[in-house]
Parts: sequence; structure tokens; C-alpha cells
Amino acid sequence: MGKILAFANQKGGVGKTTTCVNMSTYMAVMGKKVLLIDIDPQGNATSGLGKEKTKDVKSIYDVISGNVDIQDAIVKTDINGLDIIPANIDLAGVEVELVYMKDRERVIKEVLSKVKNVYDYITIDCPPSLGLLTVNALTAADGVLIPIQCEFFALEGLSQLMNTIRLVKKTGLNMGLSVEGVVLTMRDTRSNLGRQVAEEIGKFFGSSVFNTTIPRNVRLAEAPSYGMPIYLYDKSCSGSIAYLKLTEEYFDKNKVDYKKISRKREVKKN
Repeated sequence: MGKILAFANQKGGVGKTTTCVNMSTYMAVMGKKVLLIDIDPQGNATSGLGKEKTKDVKSIYDVISGNVDIQDAIVKTDINGLDIIPANIDLAGVEVELVYMKDRERVIKEVLSKVKNVYDYITIDCPPSLGLLTVNALTAADGVLIPIQCEFFALEGLSQLMNTIRLVKKTGLNMGLSVEGVVLTMRDTRSNLGRQVAEEIGKFFGSSVFNTTIPRNVRLAEAPSYGMPIYLYDKSCSGSIAYLKLTEEYFDKNKVDYKKISRKREVKKN
């Protein structure tokens, strides 16, 4: 039985998609079979893995609306073991359609049940909002990973996300849902502010905060524009090594066996 992980934070620009794409990539590189579901209408995870997000492509919208079977929407990526169900602009209107659907909070859970046994992990890149799409992801997920940017307003609005998670559990939509980890992103280790923010987040979330933090890194920021996860774009840069360490830490925390990958930084030849 595969595990479903939702990457969520209603605050945009915190590295949510970057974390989802690159952890999913490293999970696959480390020997796991992974399916990434892009439910963000912006489709950044889709383009970040080099896939089209035009209306001609079968997308998660087609699956949610019942026009396409989930198996027919799955697309292979350039990473062996990593598949994706893309998003496109049609997804922008799906929340209105969901309002009128039966068991509207459980639609994504129902469609994912058809492939959950096929994958070790199903990762969901949520939109930067707490609408019905995110509630669907939280209802379907076994755990939530929360990327948080190391900045002054980092904790602003997080109480809303935590309240939504509590409501999903309290109302019986998903009583087993848990916060599996908090990832500190875009960290500048030279900054006193970054250290202070990390301390505040540690007080708020305790042991849920990963020891591995993701640094600000130019190569990491460039990779999506080339349609590549950082492993393919520059696997020796500091951002790539950080995501490798983060994925190792996640697996170790959950006592999961995985294929070891060298962290040694390569010297590029001119």
C-alpha cells in the first residue's frame, strides 16, 4: 500500500513546489516508485518536470471531473520511477465544480485509491490556498509536509493551515492525518533573522521540524525554467545536496530502506 504525502502551505513563494518536485525526484532516484499529482492550477510542478500543461494534455482536472480514468492521465518523466499527473489551466475552475459533486471533499481520495497500490509514494503539490482542492488533498493524504520560508512573516497564516488540518481530522474526513514534517526553505545561514525564524518555527512545531534546511541557491532557482528537477540540472550544487539529505532524513525518520546516493560534490571540467 502506497503512502500519500500532501505538500501544503497556503502562503505562496515558500518553496512548496520546489520541495515536492525535488523530494519526489530523490525518492525515485533512491529506489522508490513515485507518482506526483499536480493540483495547483499554476502547474509549476508540471512544467518543473518538463511536461506540457496545455489543454490538449490529459490532466488531473480530467480525472477529477470524471472524463478520464486516472491510469490514462499518468505521464512518465525523465526520472526513472517518477510519474506525474499534470495540471493545466482548466484546474482553475474545478473548485466550483467540486461544490456540486457528491462527497466533494473525497473526490481525489477516491480516484487515488485506484493507483495507491501501484506506487510506494504518491506526492501531491497543493495550491497556495485552503480551498476544496487542498481539503481534498488533506482528506486523501496519510501525512502533510509543510515547507516554510525562513523570513519574518514565516508563521503568519500557518494557524489557518493547522486549523484546517484539525478540522479535517475532527470532522472525520481523515482522522489519521498527521504533520509528518516541516521543511525550512530559502535559508541564509549568514543571517541572524534566518536563525531567529528557525528558532521560532522550532518552538511552534517541535520535533516535526527537519534538521536539514534548504539554502538559497541560484542553481535551484534556475532548474524549473529548464524543465528539470535539480538532480538533473545540477546534482552537485548545494541545493541538490540539501534535498538529498532531506529525503534521507525523511526515510530514516520513517525507518524506510532506500538506495544510498553519493553526496560527493562533483568538480566540473571546463
